[in-house]
Amino acid sequence: MNSNSPRRRFARIAVAGMALTGLLTACGSSDSGDDSSSDSSGPVTLDFWGWANGQEAVVKAFNASHKDVKLKYTKVTDQLTMQKQLTNAVKAGNAPCLLQNTGEYVTSWVSQGALADITEYVEADKDKFNPGSWANGQVQGKVYGIPTASAPAFTIYRTDIFEKYDLEPPATWDDFIAAGKVLKKHDIKITNYAGEDPSTLEVLAMQGGAHWYSVDGDSWVVNFQDEGTLKAAEVIQEIIDNNLNSKLSFADYAAVQRNYDTGGTATRQISTWQMSGMVQNFTKSFGDWALAPWPTYKGEAAKTPAGTNQSGNLTLVSEQCKNKKQAAEVALWMSTDTGAVKTMASPETGSGVMPALADSESYVAEAISEKLLGDNYEPAQKIVTDSLGTVTNDWIYGPNWTAMFTEMQDEWAKVVSKEQKVTDLLAHMQEWTVRDLQQRGISVKG
Repeated sequence: MNSNSPRRRFARIAVAGMALTGLLTACGSSDSGDDSSSDSSGPVTLDFWGWANGQEAVVKAFNASHKDVKLKYTKVTDQLTMQKQLTNAVKAGNAPCLLQNTGEYVTSWVSQGALADITEYVEADKDKFNPGSWANGQVQGKVYGIPTASAPAFTIYRTDIFEKYDLEPPATWDDFIAAGKVLKKHDIKITNYAGEDPSTLEVLAMQGGAHWYSVDGDSWVVNFQDEGTLKAAEVIQEIIDNNLNSKLSFADYAAVQRNYDTGGTATRQISTWQMSGMVQNFTKSFGDWALAPWPTYKGEAAKTPAGTNQSGNLTLVSEQCKNKKQAAEVALWMSTDTGAVKTMASPETGSGVMPALADSESYVAEAISEKLLGDNYEPAQKIVTDSLGTVTNDWIYGPNWTAMFTEMQDEWAKVVSKEQKVTDLLAHMQEWTVRDLQQRGISVKG
């Protein structure tokens, strides 16, 4: 259930279509001195910052096919580095026109006046995208970014291990725990919980129907102890109490991949993009992996969380950009041009991400690895396609999401090391998040 990089979390559907007043911060957007009406029709060069594999090839293709607009690409190390560099650039008044980021940061950046409202330039194209992905770039009904990926989610598991111990791929979380207890007898873990990565709790809560943040009138509502979150907590606690999980940190990414490759851990809950890391690092287990649907809660219909960090990716336009119209059009091109989309969808040339397009099913075959799946490649395509229809689309990020998640990381580490229960973490996060919002001058209930 953990992400496939040191970047620690699954990404999620952002605030969509909220008619809110004064909910972001006590202060409004800053005036960058930029005038959108000054967008020129002549040749312009737009800076574009990102970290995803394949972007350099996409930029090269864009520049080769366009005369009036050119892109200058800067590859940032990773997601966390982007936050620091963008913060510094905004303060210095030299933010790039275009940047890659993920959904959970959009609300915070909008509240700081860092992102441009590009609704007028892109609204007519929204039907080209699936609704959940499109919502990822919205705050209060306005569009600030174009989605680059959608969020299929499923289980990948070791067929040789499951066959050896006469196990079926788990259909429910109860099945998952039962299979984990069988595998434990043979010194095999069924999942890995990295101590720095509480995304496991987040995505299971999301699947359970939880809403850590919601809106009531002009106030935020915080609830880390609703029914959906408690369902997630029960599953996670049983896995930890029974020692069914590995505890490998993604700080040593290669070690985590070796563990999967050598059969130390037998399953992962992932999206398509994580397969590229498996393909790039495995040496022993090619062809031994298959896909199965994301486990359900017992008695409930299929429902999958709103994705992973790559699956929540957006191309955003900064408020300081002097050519917002062109920047918005470039963002649309990168997410809709067939060649660009194929480049990013491939695990070999890009990041293995599923496009955010309404017809993204047509890219499934390219986004998963036949080398990794072997004979299981064909049936895997239906698993991915089906999962695209069960994605959560009502998850909301609060204005202090980044700070909240950082605090949750510390508490999650204590859960993984058995220093506290998941319910202890939830009680702490309830109190901490309400207090933090109050200290920021933001109206909150909870």
